[in-house]
Order: sequence, then C-alpha cells, then structure tokens
Amino acid sequence: MKIWHHPLEEAPLRQGPTVVTLGNFDGVHMGHRALLRAAVERAKERGMPAAVVTFDPHPAVVVATHRKPRLLTTLNQRLSMFEALGVDIAWVIPFNRTLSQLSAQLFLGTLDKVLEPVELHVGRSFRFGRERLGDMVVLEEWGMASGCRIQPYAFKAHDDGVLSSTRVRGALQQGDVDEAARLLGQPFVLTGVVVEGDRRGRHLGFPTANLQWDQEQIPGAGVYVTEVRGVRVEHAHLGLTNVGEKPTFQGTATSVETFLPNFEGDLYGARLELAFRHRIRGEQRFEGVDALRKQIAQDVTAGQAWWSANRG
Repeated sequence: MKIWHHPLEEAPLRQGPTVVTLGNFDGVHMGHRALLRAAVERAKERGMPAAVVTFDPHPAVVVATHRKPRLLTTLNQRLSMFEALGVDIAWVIPFNRTLSQLSAQLFLGTLDKVLEPVELHVGRSFRFGRERLGDMVVLEEWGMASGCRIQPYAFKAHDDGVLSSTRVRGALQQGDVDEAARLLGQPFVLTGVVVEGDRRGRHLGFPTANLQWDQEQIPGAGVYVTEVRGVRVEHAHLGLTNVGEKPTFQGTATSVETFLPNFEGDLYGARLELAFRHRIRGEQRFEGVDALRKQIAQDVTAGQAWWSANRG
C-alpha cells in the first residue's frame, strides 16, 4: 500500500482514476470495514486503485477541543487495517486551521485533480469542509458535476442500533469489551512498550508487564482476559490485565499491567499488543495484601478457564 503524508496544497501528481473512501475512520469499526471492503471490491471490478483519504490529527483536535474524542486507534493501526482490507493508496492529510477553513467544494476540487475519483464511498453522516458544511447534498451535487458516483453508507450495529466510534468508546468506558468487539468486528487492542513499574505484582507472586500505551481510549477499570502478542512473545499468550489505580495501595494514577501465566522472559522495553477478550471483574479495594493475593489467584483461574473455553 502506498502511503502519502502530504498537505492538500502539496498534493502529489494525478494518480487517478480511482475508487475513493473519505473519513476519519477512528477504530475502523464494522461499518468502516463494510465501506472499505465494498470500495476495494468495486476498484477491483473496475481495474483501478482503491484509495482512502483520511486526516491526522483528528479534526476535533484542531476545531473543537472541548469535544475532542479519546481516539481508539493510532494512525499506524488505522493504516495497517486499511492495508489488510486491500486498500492500494492511503492519503493522510495533515489537519490544521488552514484546512479547517477550506470550503468543501475546494477540497473536493483538489481531490478530483489528484485522485480523479469515479466513485466515492462515504458514511452518510460524515461532514467535512469549513463549518462542516460538506454533507451528502454537497457531495451529490459535486458528483453529478464531476461524473463521480457517490455511494453513501448508513452504519448499523449488530442490534440495528447506531454504529459509531462514539458508541465503541462508551462500551469501553463501561468495561464492556465484548460489546466493543461486536461493534469493532474484532477485540479492542492496546499497543505500547513495557516500562518499569512499582514491582508490586512481583512481590505478590504475580509479576506484571507495565504497559505505556499508545492509544487515548482504554477500557474502564477492571481485570480482563487479554491476548498478548509481541516480538518476545513467541505465540499468542494468555494475559490477565488489570486496568486501574490500584486502590488497595492508595494509587492515584491509572496503569495497565498484565500477568502472563507460565511465561518466562524479560519484557522490559518490548512492544506488546493487548487484545481485550473478556472482563472478569471490576476494580476493587481489598483490606490487605493477603486478600488481594487470594483474589488474583482466583482471577488467574477464571482467566485460564475462559481462555481454554473461548480462545479461537
């Protein structure tokens, strides 16, 4: 997959004709995936590249900081998902104040010069351009004038409710990683580097890998079954991950710490992926270390049983 990191005013030379998708795609949820798959299939049928146009940072970071979302995915995660779905070109446009003031029509004009889209696949609720005036009416008018077929998508969840990145965030905040996975089409994944922690897990007999995570959104406080992958983890490995402030020790800072049963090896400095598969319980405060140690042992047993019954 070709990846462009070009501002709109420094757009590459014409690469069209193409089939284009346009959006922020945070989380790349089930609706995004359906849209992307359809665009890729149409591009194959027409014998031309499938291109994604997206933005970094998220536009809300620039124009609406008061409602800035906690992002579900990093840019690298989004790009990896685009590539896995068969996208040929990903144009990442740096979003800034100047771009936010550009009219929808001028934006589409530049898109046409570079990608010459014959089809544009987009979520029905997506808005772009100055004051977010670029909507389906604007797109349909532009499509008629430029000869580009506009294909809108209304995202629907598994329960026929709204499917959106906002809904995924809500599920994660509640610790409902099973629902988040249904909305995303795969388990929610945190990535990051293992850093030095307070070593309390080791003293309790359950040494943990303390993750310095990359994403902004994380699951709500609790204990989870996670699927751990990384260059120092030979195969997908069961993890018991605690997200929270460790109230038994009067903690105030949120941490993400994972115990890997039967794992031997040094993970400091290693990059890991934690796929959140199931929530065992919420965060609790215990009266002492012995009570906490007993509960952790029960969590490990519960996690191993879930892993044996559900993995794969």
